[in-house]
Order: sequence, then C-alpha cells, then structure tokens
Amino acid sequence: SRSRSQERDREAEFRRRGRSPSPAQKDPAAEEPPVKKKKDELDPILTRTGGAYIPPAKLRMMQAQITDKSSLAYQRMSWEALKKSINGLINKVNVSNIAMIIQELLQENIVRGRGLLARSTLQAQSASATFTHVYAAVVAIINSKFPQIGELILKRLILNFRKGYRRNDKAQCLTASKFVAHLVNQNVAHEVLCLEMLTLLLERPTDDSVEVSISFLKECGLKLTEVSPRGINAIFERLRNILHESEIDKRVQYMIEVMFAIRKDGFKDHPIVPEGLDLVEEDDQFTHMLPLEDDYNQEDILNVFKMDPDFLENEEKYKAIKKEILDEGSSDSGEDVDGSDDDEDDGEKEGEEGGDEKVTIFDQTEVNLVAFRRTIYLAIQSRWVLYCVLIKAIFVSSFSQQKELCNMILDCCAQQRTYEKFFGLLAGRFCLLKKDYMESFEAIFMEQYETIHRLETNKLRNVARMFAHLLYTDSVPWSVLECIKVSEDTTTSSSRIFVKILFQELCAYMGLPRLNERLKDMTLQPFFEGLFPRDNPRNTRFAINFFTSIGLGGLTDELREHLKNAPKIIMTQNQDVESSDSDSSSSSSDSSSSDSDSSDSDSSDSSTDSSSSNSSGTE
Repeated sequence: SRSRSQERDREAEFRRRGRSPSPAQKDPAAEEPPVKKKKDELDPILTRTGGAYIPPAKLRMMQAQITDKSSLAYQRMSWEALKKSINGLINKVNVSNIAMIIQELLQENIVRGRGLLARSTLQAQSASATFTHVYAAVVAIINSKFPQIGELILKRLILNFRKGYRRNDKAQCLTASKFVAHLVNQNVAHEVLCLEMLTLLLERPTDDSVEVSISFLKECGLKLTEVSPRGINAIFERLRNILHESEIDKRVQYMIEVMFAIRKDGFKDHPIVPEGLDLVEEDDQFTHMLPLEDDYNQEDILNVFKMDPDFLENEEKYKAIKKEILDEGSSDSGEDVDGSDDDEDDGEKEGEEGGDEKVTIFDQTEVNLVAFRRTIYLAIQSRWVLYCVLIKAIFVSSFSQQKELCNMILDCCAQQRTYEKFFGLLAGRFCLLKKDYMESFEAIFMEQYETIHRLETNKLRNVARMFAHLLYTDSVPWSVLECIKVSEDTTTSSSRIFVKILFQELCAYMGLPRLNERLKDMTLQPFFEGLFPRDNPRNTRFAINFFTSIGLGGLTDELREHLKNAPKIIMTQNQDVESSDSDSSSSSSDSSSSDSDSSDSDSSDSSTDSSSSNSSGTE
C-alpha cells in the first residue's frame, strides 16, 4: 500500500508538470536533471548596440585598465563615451548656458564624432522645434571653427526636407524648413537655398505646401528682405496669385493674409537673430552655398564606430586644435613650474608640429570673398554714407579687398534702373580718401572698356555715367582715356555707345568749351591720340563723323583742319624724301629723270596722235 501511494503521488506530479511518466523514468534514482551550458559572456562594449548601460565612472575605470590606447576595446569605449557626452550636451543646451555648453562640446573630439554631433543636433531640433534658434546658434559657432561639420549638418537637413517633400510628410518638412531658415539667419546657409525651397513649395500649391512655406517665411522673411528684396517680392507675388486664383482652404487663405500683415509690420515679432544668440562675428562665419537639387552624401558611416589605425595621432592633432580654439595656453601658464617635464615634452612635440601651424592656408572656395561682398553690398544699399566711408578702416586690409570694394560700388551702380549720383559721389570720396582706390578705379575703367560688350545697355549706361562723374571731379586721371581707340576696326557697337554716353555726360557736366579746353591740354595729348587719331585719314574721318553724329562736332575742329591739310603735309613729306634721295644719289636721279622725260614725251605724242585720229574720224 505504501508503494502504491508513492506511485500515485509520482503520477500526480507528472500530470501537474504536463507529461506522463515513461517506464524508464519511473525510477527516481535514474532521473537526473540536464546540465545547462553556461553562455559565453559577451563584452557589452563590443556588441552592436553597445549593450547594457554602463555608468560613466565604471566606463572610465574600464578604460584605465586598458594599457594599449590604440586597441579596439579602448577605441570602442572612447567612442561610447563620446556619443553619450555629445548627446547629453546637445540635449541640455539653452540660451542661458550656450557659452558653457560650447566650451564643453569643444573639449570632446567633435571632428571624430561629427556624425554623432550632426545626428544629435537634428534629432534634438526635430523633438523640440521651439528651440530651433538655439540649435542654429550652436551650429553657427561650430561652423565658424569647423566648416565641414556645418556643411554635413546642412546636407543632412536638405536631404531630410527633400525626403519629407517626396513623402508628403508635413511635420518633417516643417521642422527641416524651420532649421534651414534659422541657419540662413545665422549665415551658415546661403539665402538662395531659402528661395529654392519656397519656389519648390509654391510651384504646385496645396494646403500643406502653402502652410509650410508661410511658416518658413515667418522665420527667414526679414533676412530675405534685407539680402534679396527681389526674391522675396517674387515669393509674395506668387502667394498673392495663389490667394486669388487657387482653390485652397479658407484656413490657408487666412494664413496668407496674416503673412502679408506680418510683412507690412516689418516682421517685428520675428527678428533675424534673437537676443543673446548673435555670438559669431560675420567675418568669422563660413556661408555654405548648397543648392537644393544637388546630389549629397549624408555620410551615415560617420554615425557608427569604426576603428581608426591613427587614433592616437588624430587625438593629439585635435588637442592642438582645441588648445588653439579655447586659448588654453594662457590659462595654463601658471603651471609651468609644477609640470616642467611635461611641458618640455609638450614643447618638443609642438616644435615638431610647429611647421604645420605656420603654414599659410589659402582659401580657394572664395567663401570669405562672398561674405565680404555681401557686407559691402548691404552697407552700400543702406545709404549710410559715413558707414561706407569707414568700410576701409573696418574691413579693408589688402589691395585685393580694396579693388573688390571698388568693383562692388560699380556693380551696385550698374544694377540700378537709372543712374544714381550717390554712387559717383561715393566712388569719388574713396578716391580722395586714398590713392590706392584711385588706382583701382583706373584699372577697373580699362577692364570695363575691354569687356564692355558683355554688359546690357542699361548697365553700360550707368557705368559710363559713373566714370564721367569721376573724370569731371578729377577723381581718376584723364590718362585712363588712353585705352580708347576711335576707329572703325577697333570699336564695337557697345564701345561706341559707351564713348558716346561718356562724352555726352562730360559735356553736360563741364560744358563744351571747358571740355574742349581739357582735351586740348598739351600735357594730356599723348593719352588722346586714340580718341582723335591722325595716323590715317580714314581713321581721322571716322572720328570726325562719330563725334559729329553724337552732337559733339565742336571737339573735332583741329581734326578737320588736320584732314584738310593732310594732302599738303603728305606732299611736303614726299618732296623731303625725294630731295634727300637726290642728294644721296644724283646720277641715278638724272637717269631716272631722263627716262621719265622720254616716257612723258612718248605719252604726249601718243596722246596727240590719238586725238588727231579721233578728230579725223569725226570729220
């Protein structure tokens, strides 16, 4: 009975476990639990996703235990620490602590982690779009030191916008366009990108695309108004057509009307850069000219860990860059006594790399030139004459920049619908300010005349009038007219129009008597030989006809006199040549004269014979 009760208990146990006992398993002594194999412990650092969370203190302790700093494990640990640090700093940045966050961010090797920085910035902006202006300020500061990082962020942002536009993802388009607008406000991206995006959104307008474009315009409208008034006028004209012609929702129509009201108020609630975030000087910023439709590589490989064979060398290079940016040398000058050995080692390393630091880097991308031209353009268009005069002291430091400044004044003058005297007065003031500007305008005059056929008629007219003002005020020397050759072969229709407008304006400024007196100045005659040519009667006649046709025939009195006396002059010159030849070879001249006399007599005889025969024939 005891054995039966044990069997019943065992059967009940097996039923409870969901299996029936086999005859071979009825013996409890024969039943042995299977031995479980222990899994190989995986290093959480070497797993694909990084494994479980590792506290920073433990991570630093694990790094300290590794002696080989260039090993895979150490590089992986430093990569994880870099990722956590960059992500944490980006997530806690705001207006009040942005300076401190930037300093901490530069302490990390953001060149190695530029992919991580770009990804964290875009994710943080997408998650909290209200802080877009803060993230744009961070990108602007980083871009001023590492332009390749700013370019990478902008490329990924453009690709995100294009992806959202293709997928009709309104939220993604809104966040991406808002970030682009603030990057344009911070001069990280060029304003052409804004105009391309707005043109794309309004090309085939829908309720969503119009809403995105209006949100976009609110953020960057004031900036576009300053740097590209024609472009934003075209955008608002397109919005007006959409409002009147397209079938869009009433809510969107109201949004367009509100946008026009915001523009009328001068975007007072939407400043270009909010207070406290204008942290980068315009001269230090790099503006990236990235078109919307180009093919870009967003370099996703930079987001994942990859072993660097030159890890230690690259880390040392970044330390040198970081020291230069943060100016750590001055702050550590008091520690020279304590750490003399370390400083000597550092000095040796710096001595080896000293040659690299002193290498002059030439910017072939002309980014600084574009920024300089923009600054000059805005200053000139603002009509702040005093500010324009002080541009030299503030911005201009080399002869190339001085010539570029003169070119910008001329270009701004040429772009106007009609000539404005402001530009002539401004150019004359610069010529009086320094001789270098006068020489620059002198060189520009010759360059413009050589390439005058490239200008439209309106631009050509403005350029000629501006140089006429400079000549009238003696801001540039009259010797610049040396490059003008008035003849049928050396002039084109464009150059004739240029000379016509130039001299008509000079006549209007000075009057014909004073202009004629200036052109007859004996000290300047070598420079006017091309204007009033006397080398060939054909060229002289062309110049007389040209100046007469433009109403300035009074300037050609001496030319007419020269053309009238030209045959006499030629005859006297020939007689002088013949007399000199007769003196040198009298015998040859005698023989030639006798031959000529005989030939003349023969010809006269033949002529009399022919006349007599003709008379006889008629009779």
